[in-house]
Amino acid sequence: MAADKKPASFALLVYRMPPKPTAARVAVWRQLNKVGLVYLQQMVGVFPSDARLRREVRPILKKIADAGGEYHLLPLGALPADERAKLVEQFVDQTSRHYQEIIENCEVNFVKEIEFERFRKNFTYEEAEEIRTEFEKICTWFDRVKERDWFGAPNRQAAQEWLSRCERMLEEFEARVYVHQQPDSANVRSSPQRLRPPGGPRQAPSSRRGRRRKVGGIRRSSL
Repeated sequence: MAADKKPASFALLVYRMPPKPTAARVAVWRQLNKVGLVYLQQMVGVFPSDARLRREVRPILKKIADAGGEYHLLPLGALPADERAKLVEQFVDQTSRHYQEIIENCEVNFVKEIEFERFRKNFTYEEAEEIRTEFEKICTWFDRVKERDWFGAPNRQAAQEWLSRCERMLEEFEARVYVHQQPDSANVRSSPQRLRPPGGPRQAPSSRRGRRRKVGGIRRSSL
């Protein structure tokens, strides 16, 4: 189902699992959020009903059963207009919050990180590669949220703009790293967008300072 194509119908998932082990319950909750389930109450949720999503849900249902739980997956027929509107509003609100988290991650983590490394003049290949890895995690996060944006949630455009801003900052940082890695930076007239190790095998990045937060980390229900 394309993200811009509104779902025609929904499916209702009702399940229960033993209270222990907690890890199994958390894993199922996280994976159901990842596929776009909207929880109506604990262990009761709704998601758009199409073949691809049902395939994605199937291994999660198996985990429920393997953990000693049980479930019911019920197709919802034609809903009254007001009930459908309530569901759509919940999907839109959930997706909008996910976009907002991406924006905050760009603004609070990513941009501040580059600004700090520029202040430190830490123009090393290892630092540039680590920052790019984090940027790619944010892009993957955005793509995942966008894929589940079935109803055109707010904040999508703002999130895209922040990603573009982050990419420009990253490319500028990489260009400065490239210049600083040259024996005679005054003779450098152009620089590539992506860096390569400056000779010899690449060394693993040094351990990060305590101030670093994992930009692509999971701190929200969408993952």
